[in-house]
Amino acid sequence: MDTIPKIKAGDHESYMRLALSLAAKSPPKPTNYRVGAVMVDATTNEVLATGYTLELPGNTHAEQCCIQKLAEKYQVTGTHLGEALPDTVALYTTVEPCSQRLSGNTPCVDRIIEVGKRIKKVYVGVREPDTFVSGNSSRRKLEDAGIEVLLVGGLEKDILEVATAGHDIRAPPAHEQSL
Repeated sequence: MDTIPKIKAGDHESYMRLALSLAAKSPPKPTNYRVGAVMVDATTNEVLATGYTLELPGNTHAEQCCIQKLAEKYQVTGTHLGEALPDTVALYTTVEPCSQRLSGNTPCVDRIIEVGKRIKKVYVGVREPDTFVSGNSSRRKLEDAGIEVLLVGGLEKDILEVATAGHDIRAPPAHEQSL
């Protein structure tokens, strides 16, 4: 893991900025979002893992990379990772965790829930745009599993700019543009 700046406990914007800096490391592709994620021990304020889209081999998402790194660190499978983690973990992710993977891989929301009750809060920079999958149900699934989902506002423009780099974005027709 690269050197991580010391961030004050509860400084959600700084953790989201860290996640955004990780997202910028992801290679731009037209078929996915560039997302960054940070997992933090909410009690000690220790960064447990970081990840970004396509950081690890395969079609990996940011949250998936965090979970895989921690599973390797503690030498457990994803389903047993919750037993190894601290009691209160917070996850910061620039884009809402995916609820469906067109590739057939396990959606990030299911991976997060699989970790168990250790992840208490998920901080999100932006809701997932409907580009690839419409109607993301992650928030509902996380909340149904007892995980609080909170929006960290103020960085939406920067997050979307990084997330959609490599996408073929066309300007909307003139009649759809707002003044």
